[in-house]
Amino acid sequence: MMGYRVTILCENTVGPVSGTLGEHGFSALIEWDSGSLLFDTGQGLTLLHNAQRMNKNLHQIRQVALSHGHYDHSGGLLPLLRNCGPKQVFAHPAVFLSRYRVNDRGEALSIGMPYPQDYLEGQGARFDFSDAFREIAPGIFLTGQIAASVTGPADSGLFLDPCGQTLDPFHDDQSLILRTGQGSAVLLGCCHAGLSATLRTVVALTGDTRIVAVAGGTHLGFCNDQHLETALAELDDFDVKRWYPAHCTGHRATFRLQQRFPGAVVVAQVGTSFEL
Repeated sequence: MMGYRVTILCENTVGPVSGTLGEHGFSALIEWDSGSLLFDTGQGLTLLHNAQRMNKNLHQIRQVALSHGHYDHSGGLLPLLRNCGPKQVFAHPAVFLSRYRVNDRGEALSIGMPYPQDYLEGQGARFDFSDAFREIAPGIFLTGQIAASVTGPADSGLFLDPCGQTLDPFHDDQSLILRTGQGSAVLLGCCHAGLSATLRTVVALTGDTRIVAVAGGTHLGFCNDQHLETALAELDDFDVKRWYPAHCTGHRATFRLQQRFPGAVVVAQVGTSFEL
């Protein structure tokens, strides 16, 4: 099996590399002997800056995989294309749907892809759409569409329309799988389909119950206390060796993960890097 290095380029907080910047969003660089791939791109405010501070050459990457169509995971695609050249972009067919967060006063904020498909294609994006499980690089897979869990994250303010009439089903939510000799590593964008549902899908798709690492946004930060404890209890069903919570996991859920899995949780920030 091939070895991989994962480096967090965009995240809400900064970690060990001085001069890096945080933003609400997520992006991870996956590198191996013969190539590299970017999983999500953050909002676009910090991707290029942080990559430069960490001596990561984004000109060399040829492929980008998007976990879903929110601005804080896809907004960095435009500056990436403009500054680092054309890229093949793997995404679900629903990634360009209009999306909104509607608060309890009825105020709507657009949170979908910040640029239309034809504009990004004019800047060098070559979109490769599919909702299926597929290998996109050696030993690297996208889960494709995941059947959402009934105990998934309780974030009810996300809609497909600004009037708050149609809840977003997040059909485009997908995660990245890295196959190693010790099992699967799973990279999450926001995990809108639910953490346990995603991990069950990974085990079913790979036929391997071993999960060497789970990294990225779990969306557990939006759970109430009862919902969080239910979601955490479901994780006992999986053989996860190490957790790297980030982004929408939130401080409270990260602390509870540390309590439940002592010694197995590393808070993932900008600059966090690990090998598989």
